Amino acid sequence: MLRYFLLIVFGVFSTALAAESRPNILWISLEDISPDLGCYGDEQALTPNIDGLAKQGARFTRAFTHAGVCAPSRSGLITGMHPTTIGTHYMRCKGVPPAHVKCFTEYLRGAGYYCTNDNKTDYNFDAPLTAWDDNRAGAHWRNRPDKDQPFFSVINLVSTHESQIRLGEKQQAARREKLAESERHDPAKMVLPPYYPDTPIVRRDLANYYDNLTFTDKRVGEILKQLDEDGLADKTVVFFWGDHGRGLPRGKRWVYDSGIRVPLVIRWPGKIEPASVREDLVCFLDFAPTLLALAGIERPQHLQGQVFLGPEKAKEREYVFAARDRMDETLDIIRSVRDKRFKYIRNYRPDLPYAQDIAYMNEMPTMQEWRRLAAADKLVFPQTIFFQPTKPIEELYDTDKDPHEVNNLADKPEFAAELIRLRAAHEKWRKETGDLGLIPEAVLNEERRPGGKWSVTAAPRIGFAGNKATIACETVGASIAYTHGELKQMGKPLWKLYTGAIEVPTGAKLKTKACRLGYRDSEIVEGSP
Repeated sequence: MLRYFLLIVFGVFSTALAAESRPNILWISLEDISPDLGCYGDEQALTPNIDGLAKQGARFTRAFTHAGVCAPSRSGLITGMHPTTIGTHYMRCKGVPPAHVKCFTEYLRGAGYYCTNDNKTDYNFDAPLTAWDDNRAGAHWRNRPDKDQPFFSVINLVSTHESQIRLGEKQQAARREKLAESERHDPAKMVLPPYYPDTPIVRRDLANYYDNLTFTDKRVGEILKQLDEDGLADKTVVFFWGDHGRGLPRGKRWVYDSGIRVPLVIRWPGKIEPASVREDLVCFLDFAPTLLALAGIERPQHLQGQVFLGPEKAKEREYVFAARDRMDETLDIIRSVRDKRFKYIRNYRPDLPYAQDIAYMNEMPTMQEWRRLAAADKLVFPQTIFFQPTKPIEELYDTDKDPHEVNNLADKPEFAAELIRLRAAHEKWRKETGDLGLIPEAVLNEERRPGGKWSVTAAPRIGFAGNKATIACETVGASIAYTHGELKQMGKPLWKLYTGAIEVPTGAKLKTKACRLGYRDSEIVEGSP
């Protein structure tokens, strides 16, 4: 006899606060940026709107992602779990997370929040229909049917992405035309990291990066203005963050601070002191439990982060962890652990060089220039490190004295205690989180999709008692979406998250679909009272 499972996981919603006491939450995310902003003391940056936001809230100086590239980074953000735990750690894989793992937005939706995403997902699994009320370009809090409904809105700005640094000169010039002369960055005045060769091409790329930041800062200002126009600024917690480090070589894709340290600015009127600075360690896995706490929702026990805002704020964490695995077509296995000062890196493939070929990365003029000079033997230390034929097994850096992480202290006797301490923290983390990194990707794929065949979520079953409908699905871990004729948004069906029995208007046709992360969606099932 088939057994059907209701979504009992959504019982956590019973502790939700009254709607009027729950804040709205807005995320403004930028792609591929480090804390290269005026509010972080960067004199090259021209970012007045972001700087203004920091004056109204808190600037976090030690915020980190768990992966230096977008898809694994965003996979951890949306689930509140390490990608290395749930099998979504490879760049652009199609993972199959365990059945209990959900997009945390489902908990918000189940508690009555209107959730929108404009519009990047990139979770290393397909975004389920149940994750968002509106998930598309242009999705916005302004589109919610009930203007008194609390919202969680994400607006992802892509104009700082790696690809935008290397736009053709005609396109880049057109973008610079939108900046005042005083807002444009002079390549000759750029301050380069010491690991880059100092050439006009490299300087041009870095100047483009800063121009893109200034260009995007204007869009941030427009979004904040919309909140003001709607009278919502005092009722909304605003998070501004970048998804990982600079979209330049040895930044993006790496577990150095240039790849995993990100800007994080949060404004929460009446709760966060203006112009405050937070120096505690915060990681992306902390975002999901923190948002649920702000909304008054009990956190599922499987979440691996902790609350860092509000009355339920946890004790400061001691470490943050990060991982690098396959990047596009190139294999590697690297792990890192960092406290407030020291960074430990473990290279599980020390036989591989740092500067492996990644076709997409090689499109960057800086990378081409760096490779050209390496081939001509025209690099000097520390520019040469990236082109060593192998990597050390362990790396240790004092990030206070060596923020660019170029002086490896792992073999220095005076730092042996730090090495042993951080190595032990790394090993403990790997065991406690069930790090899947040493299992070949092909083996993981075969376990989850034998023969390459995708599992399909079972079709939901509808039961009616008068106009009351209950819906169930036999696939463990499935979430259910439904709509009917009276549920519309902008002239299209509005799919809602099923959390319990629903009232279906007489004569309306109920449509329902079941989803599970890493599975194909079920067919749509219809029924009427």
